[in-house]
Amino acid sequence: MYKDVLRTIENVQIWPLISLIIFFLFFIGVVIYLLKMDKNFIKKMKELPMDDGTISQPVSEIKRNN
Repeated sequence: MYKDVLRTIENVQIWPLISLIIFFLFFIGVVIYLLKMDKNFIKKMKELPMDDGTISQPVSEIKRNN
């Protein structure tokens, strides 16, 4: 049944090619976007999961402040 439905569609062989082209254009667009992204922003986002929200000071600065 499904084979007959696909056979009746004109130019059905072009749709897989179009979807492959769309996929690669999207993939290339994401790669270009990531290469142009600010490196400091990437570093900040990379360290965000390990950040506990506290402001850390080096031990030497803590001793000087007291």
